[in-house]
Amino acid sequence: MATDPLKPAKDLARAAPAQWPGESTAYRAARTALLAEEIELRRHIQRVAAQRRALPPGAEITQDYLFESEDGPVKLSGMFGDHDTLILYSMMYGPDRKQGCPMCSAQLDAWDGEARHIKKRVALGVVARSPISRILAYAKDRGWTGLTFYSDPSGDYTADYVGERDADAPAYTVFQKKNGTVRHFYSAEGGMEIADPGQDPHNAPDMNPLWILLDTTPEGRGENWYPKLDD
Repeated sequence: MATDPLKPAKDLARAAPAQWPGESTAYRAARTALLAEEIELRRHIQRVAAQRRALPPGAEITQDYLFESEDGPVKLSGMFGDHDTLILYSMMYGPDRKQGCPMCSAQLDAWDGEARHIKKRVALGVVARSPISRILAYAKDRGWTGLTFYSDPSGDYTADYVGERDADAPAYTVFQKKNGTVRHFYSAEGGMEIADPGQDPHNAPDMNPLWILLDTTPEGRGENWYPKLDD
């Protein structure tokens, strides 16, 4: 179906300019130019999302990985519930860690509040290599009530979708189930080797609103600032 061509971002930015008390002409010109770039960014995010959705079918999952949940053993195929899509986030909280990863924890702090909304569209779970009792104790300590947690006791899933069997690394993976067949749909890829100078290799778009909010501030993210578990 044909769609109307998009208007140039610069034209849209000039169409209804805001004006804040006491702003200078230079500020308004720079802000309007920035708005045009923000419109282009929004459009690029949508183009990337459409390209992601158009990926060819991923590999069929031939091993129905076994996890431990709060309610007992559960297979990967059983994590979907009533949905056709499953998001699994592997957090850095292996048995050798005294505390969870601050970066993973900060992200899950945000996701926990959104989980009730996300789960209306897709299934969402968080996996770690620690025993389920330890994972649930950490979740309770963090105040997480909306997320669903799983342990990967054998490490089979972690070995295939995170790295080494005992990999202490984050991973974001999406699975799709259609006609009873589970397939890999998408995983976040890349690490420090894809980072630009002076930056961490955050996902694009960022999965953590922490960074998105900081990007709107004068100081930005900073090059050496990271969230901590304590105040």
